[in-house]
Amino acid sequence: MFGIKRKKTDVFEVVAPIDGVCVPITAVNDDVFAKKMMGDGFAIIPGPDTNQAVAPISGKIIALPESKHAIGIANEDYGISVLVHIGLDTVSMAGQGFTTFVALNQHVDAGTPLLTYDAQLFASKGLDMTTMVVFTDGYTGEVPLSSKADSHVNAGDPILKQA
Repeated sequence: MFGIKRKKTDVFEVVAPIDGVCVPITAVNDDVFAKKMMGDGFAIIPGPDTNQAVAPISGKIIALPESKHAIGIANEDYGISVLVHIGLDTVSMAGQGFTTFVALNQHVDAGTPLLTYDAQLFASKGLDMTTMVVFTDGYTGEVPLSSKADSHVNAGDPILKQA
């Protein structure tokens, strides 16, 4: 259904990593994401009180840069990897304002807290905290948001699901 290859598990699910309004990745105010140069996906525009991100899929942490602004997760059952990218230009903060709760090679379940961020600090710097979930490997085709597009979602709410 989503262009993914089933391996061991029965259901592949992607959940919202943060609270906010779910939008197509093409609506992101950054050409690298909006033009899908890193891959297809979706984004969530957080409210001003949002400050925590959770794992959108179950899998192993495969990327966690020192800047803490992005986390890569690989689901080995499906051969799918995602990048959770917190905000635009937040790499410029060099890790300041982020607190992570995971480590490289750690297994996480969808909905596991990944990090918190200081929303007031980022707002004071004028940074856009739109958070992207980008399929970086193993996923082909469009990302069908259907009823979730332009709707408020809570962290952990299902966005994509394949039985």
